[in-house]
Amino acid sequence: MPTRRQTLALGAVLIAAPTLAVAQPANRPNPMPEALRKALERDPNAPVLGNPRGDITLTEFFDYNCPFCKKIMPKMQQLISADPGLRVVFREWPVFGEGSEFAARAALAALAQGKYWQMHSGLMQMRDRAAEPSVMRVVRKLGLDEAKLRADMQSDRVSSHIATSFELADHMSLAGTPTLIAGDDAVFGDQSLDDIQALIAKARKMLG
Repeated sequence: MPTRRQTLALGAVLIAAPTLAVAQPANRPNPMPEALRKALERDPNAPVLGNPRGDITLTEFFDYNCPFCKKIMPKMQQLISADPGLRVVFREWPVFGEGSEFAARAALAALAQGKYWQMHSGLMQMRDRAAEPSVMRVVRKLGLDEAKLRADMQSDRVSSHIATSFELADHMSLAGTPTLIAGDDAVFGDQSLDDIQALIAKARKMLG
């Protein structure tokens, strides 16, 4: 994706679909509709790391063939380790083609075997492009049940997660991967650890 960084005031640029239209609090101009926030932060099909009952949620839209997503992955580890109140929602958004979708499906299927984070980390650390051969090497390295994984990759749960990611991204007119969302704001592209912490701090102040 482009190397530029872009900050999006989501509440200001979103036009809520009829199913997402809700009353907006008067004390915050153009806040994110609560139904959209729920879709972003509380989707039962989305993997959650960090504190599942944390006071603030950071949502990441990413693709395993996105170079800047790979650069952000260790920063996400640092954030989760350093912030006991942080809840991180992962949205698999395979925008780079067939190999990306195979990787996303494999990662989501690994959740059923209790190894989503290990799969996510392994895919992000690959030097090769994410495609069936390289993804399956990670699967075998982690000792996952391949037959179960391949069956789960085609499950409604996995397909629904990916479809929802595309619907949310389209609805919000997201620029690409990685996009990180907290509170009413998002950042797009390569981010420093300080950048992400500032996004989280702003969201905590706004929602606190």
